[in-house]
Amino acid sequence: MKDYLEIYCVTNKKLNFLEKSKYFLAGVGKENFSSDYIKSDNGQNIFHKEEFYSELTFHYWFWKNKLNVNENNWIGFCQKRRFWIKKESLGKKINLSNFNDHFLFNTPREWENFDAIVCDPISVHSVKKIKLIKRGFKSILKDPSILLNKNKQTIALHFDMHHGYGNINKAIEVMDIEDKSQFKEFVNTSTEFNPHLMFISKPRIINKWFETLFPWLERCEKIFESKNLKGYDTTRIYAYLAERYLSFWFKKNTKVLSWPWVLFDQS
Repeated sequence: MKDYLEIYCVTNKKLNFLEKSKYFLAGVGKENFSSDYIKSDNGQNIFHKEEFYSELTFHYWFWKNKLNVNENNWIGFCQKRRFWIKKESLGKKINLSNFNDHFLFNTPREWENFDAIVCDPISVHSVKKIKLIKRGFKSILKDPSILLNKNKQTIALHFDMHHGYGNINKAIEVMDIEDKSQFKEFVNTSTEFNPHLMFISKPRIINKWFETLFPWLERCEKIFESKNLKGYDTTRIYAYLAERYLSFWFKKNTKVLSWPWVLFDQS
């Protein structure tokens, strides 16, 4: 008998094609969602921070209001446009007429020896030189060999290029002591991470993840003032930080398995 799987899809737009599916839909942002969507503006919440926290707004609400650590079901999160798929569906054409055949709704047998699932990783070291020079010039000035050595084109460099130079190092400085040095080494040596704040695990592990993540992000708020967070690069900085930390935390604290996902845009 397969373990029960709950998947919560977080979205800031209505997803009509999923409203009759097995997924639980969670609405964040300014959209006027129907009762088919779980709202995160009630109970204990950080809805007023949604502009900066994005899907984490719902994650926080779920943690504080719905998560039952005594349950043993698998609980997962995905987001608008990015969905878990079956392993055998990798590389296949998925559309509105067949997505139910390919999206993940049950726990595969391969999960039996694992206690957490994260997205298959993406690489950050295949950056075109012109883009590297344009966005990473401060890093290149410190170490010109970055241009030629792909092993130096790390998560930290990628974050500096796209989300503010030095911001990830500032955030690491207010991290819990047990993770600070190891996470700093991780972002400065790794050239891939598991993206999109998507994971599947058991309630007790999810609780530990949120217990670590959200207090850290609250400390980060004292570093990054809201008035200075603008545009794609920094408005959602807390989600970007959490995304990189997720890769490290689950690998350190759980027996984790990478799993296929698909970009499926029907908006």
